[in-house]
Amino acid sequence: MVDRWLTERARAAEAEVPGGFGLSACVREPIHLLGGVQSHGTLIAVEPASGLVAVAAANTGELLGIAAEQLVGTPVTRVLAPAEFEEALAGTAGEDPAPVTFPVPVGGTGSERPMDVSAHRRGGLLVLEFEPRRDETPAFGTFYTGIRRVLARLRAASTVADACEVAAREVRALTGYDRVMVYRFDGEAGPGEVVAEDLTPGWEPWLGLWFPATDVPPQARRLYRDNWIRVIGDAHDETVGLVPPVRPDTGVPLDLSLAALRTVSGFHLEYLRNIGVRSSMSVSVLREGRLWGLIACHGERPLRPTPEVRSACEMFGAAFSLQLAAIEERERADAIVESGGRAATVARLLEDGLEVSVAGRGDAVADLLAADSVVLCRGGRVSGSGDTFAPGLLRALGSRAALLAPGTVWETDRLAESDGEEAAFGAQESVQGPAGVLLLPLSRSGDFLAWSRRERPVPRRWATDPAAPVRVGPGGERLTPRGSGAVFAAMMRGRSLPWTTTDLATARELWRLLTGLVLRHADAVDALNDELRMTNTDLDGFAHAAAHDLKEPLRGISNAATFVIEDAAAGLDETTRRRLLTMQQLAGRMDELLNSLLHYSRLGRAGLRLREVDLGRALDSALEVAGGRLAEERVRVRRGELPVLAADPDRLYEILVNLLVNAAKYAAPESDDRWVEIAGHRLPVPGESSGAQAYETVVTVRDNGIGIAPGLQEEVFDLFRRLHGPSEHGGGSGVGLAVVKRVVERHGGRLWLESAPGRGATFSFTLGPAVAGEPKAAG
Repeated sequence: MVDRWLTERARAAEAEVPGGFGLSACVREPIHLLGGVQSHGTLIAVEPASGLVAVAAANTGELLGIAAEQLVGTPVTRVLAPAEFEEALAGTAGEDPAPVTFPVPVGGTGSERPMDVSAHRRGGLLVLEFEPRRDETPAFGTFYTGIRRVLARLRAASTVADACEVAAREVRALTGYDRVMVYRFDGEAGPGEVVAEDLTPGWEPWLGLWFPATDVPPQARRLYRDNWIRVIGDAHDETVGLVPPVRPDTGVPLDLSLAALRTVSGFHLEYLRNIGVRSSMSVSVLREGRLWGLIACHGERPLRPTPEVRSACEMFGAAFSLQLAAIEERERADAIVESGGRAATVARLLEDGLEVSVAGRGDAVADLLAADSVVLCRGGRVSGSGDTFAPGLLRALGSRAALLAPGTVWETDRLAESDGEEAAFGAQESVQGPAGVLLLPLSRSGDFLAWSRRERPVPRRWATDPAAPVRVGPGGERLTPRGSGAVFAAMMRGRSLPWTTTDLATARELWRLLTGLVLRHADAVDALNDELRMTNTDLDGFAHAAAHDLKEPLRGISNAATFVIEDAAAGLDETTRRRLLTMQQLAGRMDELLNSLLHYSRLGRAGLRLREVDLGRALDSALEVAGGRLAEERVRVRRGELPVLAADPDRLYEILVNLLVNAAKYAAPESDDRWVEIAGHRLPVPGESSGAQAYETVVTVRDNGIGIAPGLQEEVFDLFRRLHGPSEHGGGSGVGLAVVKRVVERHGGRLWLESAPGRGATFSFTLGPAVAGEPKAAG
C-alpha cells in the first residue's frame, strides 16, 4: 500500500538527498503508537473496571505529585477524586469516541492546582489527559457569544470560496495564530492547495500554492478522519515517554490516536522547523466521511490553545464541514433545475430509440455535458459520436458498469489514475484520447452510456518541486516547501476538465427521463403483446373450431357422393360419375387440409414436456413411420453423430418424420444413389467472445434430392405452401415444413435451410437457447 501511495517521483527524490532520507519510512511510521506525550501536560491510562493505572507519562511526578513508576498498578484515586473518576467513566461510557473535558483540582489540601482533564476510551482503557489550567481561560458568557457570532458569519457564506475565507479569518481571530489556511486535498490521497488564508502582516503568503501529497502521509490522513483536531504546542518540545513504554497485554505502545497530548513524529517536527513554524494546529474538514481538507494554523512562537478554544475550533470544523455540505446541496439543487431543460431536450431526440439517436445525433448528446465524445454500449453493440473509445477501455467500462446500480453516475477527471481496470487503458491513450470519463450504467449486464473529455493541461504553482519533495533544510534533510518566493511552476497533465455538479445532475436527470421513456415504450409493448395474445388466442380458437366443425358437413358431402355412385351407378352417365368421383377426391383433400389445420392449431396451445432425449432413439421412432416412404423411393438413411439434447420427445418425433418424408418426396429421380443423413453437433455459438463459451446443439437433416431455388427457400415454411402441383412428388398438404418451423420456435430454437437446385437440401435446427459447457454424449 505504501509503495502504491508513494509516486515514482517521490521515491526518486528521496534517493537523491545527500545521506539518504527515508520518505518511505515517514509514510510507514505508526504515528499513533509513538509512545510519548507533549511535555506541557501529562497522561495516565486506567483500567475502567478496577480503577488501577496501567500506563502513566514519565512526568506525572512534576504535574500530579506522584512519580509514574509509583503510580502504575495503583488506584487512580491517588490523583483523582472518586467522584471525578466516576464522572470520567460516565462521560465516556457511550458510543461516541470524542473526549469529554472538565476542570479538577489536583494535589493535597492547601497545595491544590487547577487542571483541565480530558477523558476518552481507547484499547479497553480510560485515557486521562491533564493540562495545567491557565489564567487566560476566557469567561463563558463572552466566549459563547463570540462563538455564536463566528458560526452566524459562517452560515451566511453562500459559496465554498466565501466559507473558506470566513473559516481562515475567524479561526485566526479565535486562536491567535500567525497564519491560518484552508487547505483542500485533490482527492483522498492527492496533493493539497491553499484555497484561503489569513495571516499576520509580514508573513509570506501561501494562497494558491500546492503542496506535495507526501506532506500529509496516509496514516496522518486516517487520524485526521478519526480526530477533528491536532495541536502541536512547540516544535522544539522534548517528548515525554510512557511507563511502561509497551503495554504488557498487547505488546505495543498505548494507542494515542484520540489524545490531544499525543507526541509528534520527528519527521513532522523537523518539517515545521524547516518552514519556520514553532506551533501549529490542524482542524479536520470532512465531506461524507472523507477528508476534504484541513484548517491549518501556524505560529512563530509556542502556543497552546486552552481546552475551551480547542473545543470551539473542533465545533467550528464540524460546522464548516456541514456548511460546505449545505452549499454543495444547494448547488446540486440549482444544477438539477438548470440541467432539467437540457436533458429534456436531448431526451426528446431519443424518442426514436437510444442507439439510433446516439449514432445520428451524438453531437447533441455529447454537448449535453460539454464532452468531446459519447458512446453507447448496449447488448454488445457500440454506437457513438466524437473521439473513439479504445476496445479495451470499452470492456473495462462495461465491467465497472456491471458492478454499479443502473442510473448510478461514476466519473473521473483522471482516468489513468483511477482505481480500476480502465486505468490501464486510460494510461495508454495519447493526449488526444480520453482523460476523463463520466459513466451512466443502463443495466446490470454492463450496458452503459458514457461521455469523455480530452486532456486539459492546467498550470499549478507549487511551494516545492513536486518531483523533489525532499530537500535539505535548516533543520536537516526533510520535506521542505520553499514558499512563494521560490514558486515552482508546472503543468498538470493527464487530467480533463472536472465534471461539475451540474454535469452529474444532468446525467442523473437524463437517466430519469430515459427511464420514463423506456417505461412508456414498455407499456406500449405490453399493450401490443396483450392484444397480440388475444388475437393469437382468437386465431387458434377459430382454426380449431373451423377444422373441427367443418369436418362434419364435409364428411356428409363425401358420404352422399359415395352413396350416389354406389346406389345409382347403372343410371349415371360417365360425365356425372366423373364429377361425383372428383367431389369425393376434393372432399378427401379438404378433410386432409382440415386435419393439418387442426394439428397446426394444437401446436400453438399445447405445452412442451422438455427432457433429455437421445437423438438416435428419436430417429428410430421416426423411421417406424417414415421408413416405408423412404424405402419406396429407394432413399438410404445415413446416421452421423447423434447426441443427447433437451426437447419434447413427441414434438422432436414430428420434426424428424416431416423432414424425412420431405426427403423421400423430393429425392432426385435421375440418381441411383439417393440418401438422407441425420446428425447432431454441439457447436460454439458464433460471435461469443467474452465470458464462458456458449454451446448449442445443431441437428441437420441433409439429402441429395432435387434442391430448392434460393428465391423460394423462405416460402417452403409457409402454411399450405407447395412449390409443386398437388399430384407431383407424392402430393401433400403443404403443412409439414410449417409444422417443423412452429415446433422449433416453440422450443425457442432456430431453423434454417441451405440448398440449391440439383444439389440437395440441408435443414438445420436448434431446440433452445445456447448454454455454457462442453458437449454431452449420448448414453
